[in-house]
Amino acid sequence: MNSDHILDVRHLKQYFHINKNLTIKAIDDVSFQIGKGEIFGLVGETGSGKSTIARTIMGIYPPTDGEVHFKGNMISDKKIFHQNKKEIQRNIQIIFQDSAAALNPRMTVEKIIAEPLKINHILSGKRELKKEVDSLLLQVGLDSSFKSKYPDEISGGQRQRVAIARCIGMNPDLIIADEPIASLDISIQAQIVTLFQTLQKQHGFTFLFIAHDLSIIRFISDKVGVMLHGKMMEMAPTKELFENSLHPYTKALLSAVPVPDPIYERNKKILTFDVDSVQKDGHLIEVSPGHFVYQ
Repeated sequence: MNSDHILDVRHLKQYFHINKNLTIKAIDDVSFQIGKGEIFGLVGETGSGKSTIARTIMGIYPPTDGEVHFKGNMISDKKIFHQNKKEIQRNIQIIFQDSAAALNPRMTVEKIIAEPLKINHILSGKRELKKEVDSLLLQVGLDSSFKSKYPDEISGGQRQRVAIARCIGMNPDLIIADEPIASLDISIQAQIVTLFQTLQKQHGFTFLFIAHDLSIIRFISDKVGVMLHGKMMEMAPTKELFENSLHPYTKALLSAVPVPDPIYERNKKILTFDVDSVQKDGHLIEVSPGHFVYQ
């Protein structure tokens, strides 16, 4: 594993056996690496396997096959995961799409943010905890008046900020953001994405950013992977992928992205792609340095 890679996913498979006649291949032989301090954008339509990848990396689902390496350790191995469970869970944090479900409705914002700091013995004194919670709230654009509020007393965007504050309090090496803005209003989405960028610059966090909105992925990511039916169709640095996409599925997705130009929008041609035409036994080929295409 390259020492610059914090996360290295190799030939990952996640199959769900529904019954003897039906097996869903949620992830089917996916490989990618994320470098230290990099924002890797994972994009694809609903059901393409993006969130399953997040949950498999986190250890929520044990993988059917393949390997997940984090900072040189193969954390997909049950024994290694359990030996290093506390360190892994502290250093890989996840932000879910549904902030309402992710936050305990019976706890105040202050307790929600302070709880992981106490459990992981990062801070214990009441004064230090209070000071750290104030600082974390400030970093995510909230003031100390939110400390006494409960999750159902604040808006969706504010709840997501609280979830981000709880996450960055652990000072993790890797943050997995699983569609963190999908349930928010457009104006709030832009604020949260900008917040992620600011935090990344300040702390140097590494992000796996999952979304289905290509314009946001283009804005925030250093590198992009495009998924379909549990497979990676194309992967490249952001500029390269958007300016020189090669897979017909990526081209079809990009052709549907809205452009703020009414004349262009009226005349543009949206490409179509038959998703059933994807060969089941293909794999990623490196067609130019860092640019991989499923063939």
